[in-house]
Amino acid sequence: MKVADLYIRVSTDEQADKGYSQRDQEERLQKYCHTNNITVRNIIYEDHSAKTFNRPEWDRLLKLLRKNRNKSDLILFTKWDRFSRNAPDAYNMINTLRTLGVEPQAIEQPLDMTIPENKMMLAIYLTAPEIENDRRGLNTFYGLRRARKEGRWPGLAPVGYINRTAPDGKKYIAPDGKQAEIMQWAFKEISKAKFSTESIFNKAVEMGLRCRKNSFLIAIRNPIYCGKIRVNKFKDEESYFVKGIHTPLISETLFYQVQDVLDGNVREIKTRILSQNLLPLKGFMGCPQCGRTLCASASKGRNNYYHYYHCSSKCGYRLKAEEVNAEFAAFLKLLVPNHKAIELFRMVILDTYASDTAENKERKAALAKELTEESNKLARARELLLIGDIDGTDFKEIKSACEKRILAIESHLTELGKTKLSKNQLEPIVDNAVQTLAKLDEIYLKTDIEHKRRLIGSMFQKKFTFDELKARTAKISQTFNCIFLINNKLESKKNRQKILKNLLPSEGWNMGLEPTTS
Repeated sequence: MKVADLYIRVSTDEQADKGYSQRDQEERLQKYCHTNNITVRNIIYEDHSAKTFNRPEWDRLLKLLRKNRNKSDLILFTKWDRFSRNAPDAYNMINTLRTLGVEPQAIEQPLDMTIPENKMMLAIYLTAPEIENDRRGLNTFYGLRRARKEGRWPGLAPVGYINRTAPDGKKYIAPDGKQAEIMQWAFKEISKAKFSTESIFNKAVEMGLRCRKNSFLIAIRNPIYCGKIRVNKFKDEESYFVKGIHTPLISETLFYQVQDVLDGNVREIKTRILSQNLLPLKGFMGCPQCGRTLCASASKGRNNYYHYYHCSSKCGYRLKAEEVNAEFAAFLKLLVPNHKAIELFRMVILDTYASDTAENKERKAALAKELTEESNKLARARELLLIGDIDGTDFKEIKSACEKRILAIESHLTELGKTKLSKNQLEPIVDNAVQTLAKLDEIYLKTDIEHKRRLIGSMFQKKFTFDELKARTAKISQTFNCIFLINNKLESKKNRQKILKNLLPSEGWNMGLEPTTS
């Protein structure tokens, strides 16, 4: 009497198929063994794809056959596609089983392998499912590619979006409430280049972002957030972007600003958002002796903790945190706009916003010139390709770089050309901002540690030392530097100094009665 092991396999996508169910296969195999007087030794249940033989239960069966040679004569399954869907692998496995004294056999597609012609039938049985798999995969690929070309996002929605189904049955992605708001916040923070990407991610997680770090780093590189979907290169068709039908979370300009930051165009200060409450300057100060960034920590004394900014090198530079924090608060008071300048700031902002400034015009002209240069560069590369001076690989690299830059320039031009707010809409915003600026020192002392560090990050472009802070020579951003100059010069007794020429209007004389009298 022959002894057989029954092999029953289904893959995940076949679970619901009645003809492939495990119970149905077992019933047919048991009936076959009973009819042909075959003893069943083991029943192996597998839930794995047949594309390869890297299957957990099949590996256990092979180990068992090697350990107990000649204890089993057959491995029975219903059809050959239960055994394998890969012809080369199947032939190798059949030879391996023969060396172990075991013959594989499909009860519904029986083949006598001693007859050479039956190997042709075996090839058909094994190849047909493989062809079916390949055709199904190709159809799926073309379907997904067509969806992208139509501006639809196939598959699972990226973080910040959620999958939805329209009334007509079509799938689409929509902003996912709080998750979308957090991603918008993250893009804006990264574009400022004040804090590290990891720090911004950790803060986003604290705010409720449901995302892993690697997924976040991939997401902030995805143009889908600015409304574009990438169609990847395929055969002779180059990769390109299409406008998505979904709602973008950010503007194209903001997206490309973030890419510039991620590509290395960042400020010198790049520290963490969070720190201890009594150490707000951690990461912003440098050591005047060795140039390293000062660390910050608390030392336990007899009755209390004492906080210090200190250098981790051998130089041993050390400062009391209380003295440094107090000096910084005094330094901050110098940057609070003088009451004479508050109204001037308001007027200048409104006047600048109301007209297309010379700087904006120059920026548009520069972008238009750069756009023309990139287009000409691409045209020259095409000419060189036609005459054979460069090969196709070089041309594709040049084309890809030019098209990427052209997209970025066009997005900047679009952003510059957007409709501005009306004066009535702008005035409340400006009033609120100016009043906040007038209480900068008070707000700093009352706010929490996170907002303190955000303020410090917006003020300093480079790390500063305590000596520079105390001597009032620490390098600050251009905006705060202008405020500092205005405050100093407004208090001066000298009028209409040259340095104020571009900062303040000169006071005119009293016109008197009409006609004009001196």
